Amino acid sequence: MILPSVIAAIGQTPLVDLSRACAALRVEGRILAKLDYLLPGFSKKDRAARAIVEAARASGVLMPGQTVVELTSGNMGTGLAIVCGVLGHPFVAVMSEGNSIERARMMRALGAEVVLVPQAPGSIAGEVSGADLALVEEAAQRLTAERGAFRADQFGHPGNPAAHETGTGPEIWAQSGGSVTAFCDFVGSGGTLAGTARALAPKGVRCYAVEPEGTEALSGGNTGTPGHPILGGGYGMAALTHLHGAPLSGTRIVSGVGARDHARLLARTEGIFGGYSSGANLAAAAELLRGPEKGGTVAIVICDSGLKYLSADLWRD
Repeated sequence: MILPSVIAAIGQTPLVDLSRACAALRVEGRILAKLDYLLPGFSKKDRAARAIVEAARASGVLMPGQTVVELTSGNMGTGLAIVCGVLGHPFVAVMSEGNSIERARMMRALGAEVVLVPQAPGSIAGEVSGADLALVEEAAQRLTAERGAFRADQFGHPGNPAAHETGTGPEIWAQSGGSVTAFCDFVGSGGTLAGTARALAPKGVRCYAVEPEGTEALSGGNTGTPGHPILGGGYGMAALTHLHGAPLSGTRIVSGVGARDHARLLARTEGIFGGYSSGANLAAAAELLRGPEKGGTVAIVICDSGLKYLSADLWRD
């Protein structure tokens, strides 16, 4: 089958049984991985990028040739660069300097204009805090006004969770033959978790949020030590629009070291080269199988590619 554009290749990623990782982790049960790092932009954010832009064009909010602006850690920006490039919209990605340089280079290669925002005082290079994100948001708002642009707004646009409610969730259920008993996902904008939970929870699947240690806003835990290397989320934001009313069964906390070690284990045992958040998802799924989901089948998403972290410490030693 010949597709009309690369946009049509967004979705229907494989679901893989992580039997080797489960054996190495000595857990009782199964972990199934949705390989969204194989999407055209190498991340799950391609789904939301397509849904937001297509909905905006259909409603007339986004006019032909109009510029699109969005804040990003790099993944949403890459998805938007691809979708906007194909559909004829200039795209401006606004990103913290704390993100890995590979992300900015990839977006520029795809035709995006990338505006890098200096980190907040006291921030650590390679780690993006809530304070850093607030500065990026200010810059995105200013550029949207200056350019007369459409703001993609991944933290607020309903197209983000809708992409996963109609795509990721049903795909996991169908590909697993309805065998999934739990799902967990690292929280960035909350769109993947909220949309997938809305699709799977009515089928009896228990869904969990994954947060980094020290930014445990959703669980009501520690938020006093926000530094962590898991880019693309874990900003310590309790008020995430997409998660309002989402059918969640709980949260799991993962350390930066735990995310790194599980991402490395995933690469060694399964040949799946994911990033930090993918490692966090694997760590959380293993914890669930040692606890409330023992003996069950936990689905996770491989959120993005390890290629986006070659300059970070994920693979350094």
